[in-house]
Amino acid sequence: MPHLSKKAGFLLASCFCFAIAGCSDEQQTKAPAAPPTKVAIIDVQAETLPVVIELPGRVAPMVTADVRPRVTGLILKRIFEQGSTVREGDVLYLIDPAPFRAKVASAQATLDAALAAQTLARQKADRQTQLLQGGVASRETTESAVAQLAQANADVERARADLSTAQLELQYTEIRAPISGRIGRALVTEGALVSQTSDVLATIQQIDPIYADFTQPADSLIALKNAVANGKLKADESGSALLKLASAEGQSYPHDGKLLFSEAVVNAATGQVILRAEFPNPETNLLPGMYVRARMEQASMEGAFAVPEQAVQRDTAGKSQLYLVGQDDKVEVRNVQLGWLLDGRWVIVNGIAPHDRVVVEGFQRIAPGIKVAPEPWTNPAIAAAKDTKRN
Repeated sequence: MPHLSKKAGFLLASCFCFAIAGCSDEQQTKAPAAPPTKVAIIDVQAETLPVVIELPGRVAPMVTADVRPRVTGLILKRIFEQGSTVREGDVLYLIDPAPFRAKVASAQATLDAALAAQTLARQKADRQTQLLQGGVASRETTESAVAQLAQANADVERARADLSTAQLELQYTEIRAPISGRIGRALVTEGALVSQTSDVLATIQQIDPIYADFTQPADSLIALKNAVANGKLKADESGSALLKLASAEGQSYPHDGKLLFSEAVVNAATGQVILRAEFPNPETNLLPGMYVRARMEQASMEGAFAVPEQAVQRDTAGKSQLYLVGQDDKVEVRNVQLGWLLDGRWVIVNGIAPHDRVVVEGFQRIAPGIKVAPEPWTNPAIAAAKDTKRN
């Protein structure tokens, strides 16, 4: 085979390389484009939603009473069980009654002596009165006998009062519960000397039902009332607010409460108004001093919008925003103003319009300006409920 010249070989190699490059460009031109990213969306509709406000608060007992001695003495015995429920009138402590029994006996003896002296004075006064009528005794002697009778009568009344006081003190050696409720720990032990001026023996609290005191900014309360007056919000027809309670860990309390009142005075230091609510507490799960949060429905908003909680995103500055799908199926970002959480949905106060298509799932693969393939979003909770019914 004849050898090719160097120039001819170079031309042949160049043509071969151009041919390969042309084939590569043709293959790249024919490669199919990536399909649009699928995202789950909801079509926002106007609704009438309750205005729910979350308030922090503390649990407080309905009634509190300190158990105190009414006489000074030595504690002989503690009768109640700590942490138990007691009834009004139950004996809680026993004070040594011996000194008080002696006082009762002494008062009784004093009364008996006063009664004897009263009898003698009455007989003398009657005799002197008869002698005066017969002209035998003088008026002065008779008046003195009548005065001695009056003194004897007063001595009898004083002795009776002293006896009643001594008997009461003897009764007070049995320290009884002033109210019904749950009693706390014993603050004194047997053998302690207690007095009626300072010692607190235990504390009883009524906790069924129980109070919960919440604080709300006065400006928020005024704005709510003004919104209702202007027709922006619709007030509750019953005129009372429904309260649902949750613990600090977020656990829901099974019993609903009722709002009793809001104070007419604003705290000058904090600008807060105190709201007091009453809750049933049959299981005594609410204890005084517990921190709780209340969700209170104070009115309803017509034409409101709400989106699933997971649809709300945050930018680097922490501002709330939503991803929306426009008419050309391209993604856009819009800043919104959040209101309150309601059953797993954020109420949007500003920044959204009817029939906006809000992205709920698929944020990892989208960005503003990207074209997407929107699909209706299905609530997992509703889907699970339907599956349960089918089974």
